[in-house]
Amino acid sequence: MRTATLPLVATSGPACCPSGLAEPIDRETAEELARLLKAVADPARLQLLSVLRAQEDCEACVCDLTEPLGLSQPTVSHHLKVLVDAGILRREKRGYWAWYSIVPSRLTELAAVLA
Repeated sequence: MRTATLPLVATSGPACCPSGLAEPIDRETAEELARLLKAVADPARLQLLSVLRAQEDCEACVCDLTEPLGLSQPTVSHHLKVLVDAGILRREKRGYWAWYSIVPSRLTELAAVLA
């Protein structure tokens, strides 16, 4: 297994707060940012991101993601859906299986918030 490298150069944060936390944010912006951070604030979701980053092309079939986490397929699918809804992952249907891949720009935005 080859490890893919994704750039994590923080240039700007997400659309809700492009300057990250460098300047005060209003309540609406804070709530939007909290939703994004909540999507990754789960041990299983962090594990999914790390497993995907370790895959060639940073993508994997849902069937390949259950064993590394030790979770059932429905549970893994739920966590993947949360990450897709947050824009952190993309989903592509190939035949009977769904393939998931990381959206590098979204990880860069997350890194910029905390930089």
